[in-house]
Amino acid sequence: MTQKLTKHEVLELVKKIYELNMTEEEVSEAVDIFEENVPYPGAGDLIFWDARELTPEEVVEIAWNYKKDEK
Repeated sequence: MTQKLTKHEVLELVKKIYELNMTEEEVSEAVDIFEENVPYPGAGDLIFWDARELTPEEVVEIAWNYKKDEK
């Protein structure tokens, strides 16, 4: 089981992903951890596939505050 991260820790993780200074394997692992710590389904898509070009802060706000009926 993965450790539950705080919102601040999730933001720091997403910022690391945005920096693109990790191997593909490290990015994949970081995205998995991110997705395990937020309620937004497929949260990694907010980073890589969202047409809005969201900042790390926006990604975390959307993913962290997601309610099941919103999407």
